[in-house]
Amino acid sequence: MRHSGPVDEAGLVATGERTGPGLPDEEYWFARHEAAYRWIADRLTAPGIVVDAGAGEGYGTAALPTLGPAIALEYDDTACTHMRRTYPHVAVVRANLVALPLRSARVDTITCLQVVEHLWDLRGFLRECHRVLRPGGDLIVTTPQRLTFSPGLSRGEKPVNPFHVEEFDGAQLRDLIADAGFDEVEMRGLHHGPRLTDWEATHGSIVAAQVDAAMSGDWPPHVREAVRQVRADDFVIDLAPWPADSVHIDRAQDLVAIGRVAA
Repeated sequence: MRHSGPVDEAGLVATGERTGPGLPDEEYWFARHEAAYRWIADRLTAPGIVVDAGAGEGYGTAALPTLGPAIALEYDDTACTHMRRTYPHVAVVRANLVALPLRSARVDTITCLQVVEHLWDLRGFLRECHRVLRPGGDLIVTTPQRLTFSPGLSRGEKPVNPFHVEEFDGAQLRDLIADAGFDEVEMRGLHHGPRLTDWEATHGSIVAAQVDAAMSGDWPPHVREAVRQVRADDFVIDLAPWPADSVHIDRAQDLVAIGRVAA
């Protein structure tokens, strides 16, 4: 989550719709994204075509293993220009995510991190993902867990975040992916690690503290210091999948969903 104005080290104006490196007051959000990309990178051990849908600034696509072609799909033309200049080993394609410019059954893995909450036609995007994935291919999605990101917000209600169309709980996201034709849907959760959990035991929700600070423009020193020290290692992703209706999933900061096409 960002407010308008600052420019990150990539040279892109921080509008609130994407994250990236170089903004100390938003290190928490960047590290939370980076932790998921690292987890995905550890899963990608075989050669194949990897597509990062909604790549934003491009740091995540660039960090994925180069075991085959890495394709970044992004609609924003300025972000595409930046990616081509900054990450020359990544193939950048400007694309609308509800009409993927890819041939059917050709892609091994699609990653889509912190994007689905922004999409007006999520069902159309998920159907397109199923179309372009090979048999045995995976779609890996992360998105803020509505129950912890926006406590009190009900299914279908418009989120407070102006860039979010809808936010999801675990069972809801699982069902959306399954309804798009995926044969298996594995649900996991990204959680705060010990250092963040300890901080919250004393000071309360670090997410709520940042939202309040961003909206008011007044950053309490202890919040700013904590945010600037957050790193990817401060987040953990479940070692084993949980049922989507599990209490454990309901306490996650981000949902991690893996949809698989039958081999």
